[in-house]
Amino acid sequence: MAILVAGCLGKGAFGQRALTWQEVRDRFENTNPTLRAAQIGIDESKAQEITAYLRPNPDFSSSLDQVQPFNGNPYRPFGFVLPLFSASYLHERAHKRELRLESARKATGIAVSQLADQERNLLFNLRNAFVQALQAKATLALARENLAYYDKLLAVNNDRLKAGDIAQVDLDRLELQRVQYETDIQTAETSVRTSKIQLLTLLNDRTPIEQFDVTGPFDFAETLLTLEELRATALANRPDLQAALAAIEKAKTDYRLAVANGSTDPTFGVDVGRNPPIPAYIGFSVNIPIKLFDRNQGEKARTQLDIRRNQRLQEATQAQVFSDVDSAWAMLNSNRALLRPYRSKYLQLADKVRETVSFAYQHGGSSLLEFLNAQNDYRTVQLNYLNLVGSYLTSASQLNLAVGIEVIK
Repeated sequence: MAILVAGCLGKGAFGQRALTWQEVRDRFENTNPTLRAAQIGIDESKAQEITAYLRPNPDFSSSLDQVQPFNGNPYRPFGFVLPLFSASYLHERAHKRELRLESARKATGIAVSQLADQERNLLFNLRNAFVQALQAKATLALARENLAYYDKLLAVNNDRLKAGDIAQVDLDRLELQRVQYETDIQTAETSVRTSKIQLLTLLNDRTPIEQFDVTGPFDFAETLLTLEELRATALANRPDLQAALAAIEKAKTDYRLAVANGSTDPTFGVDVGRNPPIPAYIGFSVNIPIKLFDRNQGEKARTQLDIRRNQRLQEATQAQVFSDVDSAWAMLNSNRALLRPYRSKYLQLADKVRETVSFAYQHGGSSLLEFLNAQNDYRTVQLNYLNLVGSYLTSASQLNLAVGIEVIK
């Protein structure tokens, strides 16, 4: 039937190759400006890792003491000069550099998971736009098939009018009914253009609408993973949950860093100078701050509280994952339950009733009202089926969003 293959009719509609879902997705991942901007954010986070692992710079100083330009001997102003050169270096203890690097790397990991979560949500929008395009094309194919079938019936009834089998008013009523099918075609064409515009916007593509098309199966599948399998898959793949878990680990590292920052760091120094009658000398020094007061108590308390806060957020995220999966799974099953009787019974029954009543009307065996009702019933059943398939595919997209990966293609 035409409605079952309508998703593939676009291949030759505008004389160009239509894009499959995988091709649309690949283009989206390469061209979407929001994702590309987020990728730059990850590169920025990696650059902060370099900053976090930098060592302290050593200090160097020099001085010339007891310069005497007015000592009565202008030719020897530096005769009693005492030169001094010194250098010092702060040594960071308790693995501060390593902990800063670890914290920065975990921040990068969180940024990567957040990008994956952003991509997950954008892919959901892209998939919905793709499904809407397929549904609009299927609806357009159905509207054209209905109009073509109705025009054949009008031609037959024109012949009947000439033969005196029906009255002119009956033919006029049939002609008036034709406007409904023309309206369906115009509405479907507008929906096709609107869905393509939405897809092109997400792809950041300036291709004219007439030169852009998509194709893919517009149907539902009977097989589906169990709820327990979907939950396990979601726990392993949801990027927002992974980001929440990574935030806990980063908070623990930040706490260790706060404790390390509370330790004192010695400064080692060396100086070289001249102090007559000593012609030259060298000295060493160690500067160790006396930790009478712990000036890092607040940061230790804050980072420790941050661990608990992120743990509660992770629990909330996990609960939301289960809720999303359960809701999407229930909606998908509901759509499948509605679609099954349409496929097994109602589609064929509507077609049979239309053909039977049309034949009976043409031979005077049924009334005009029965004929029009049969045509309208067929149109309604077929349109309801297409809308249910669209709802099923949208629910499938919702389930993919809830799980974090495409479990339903």
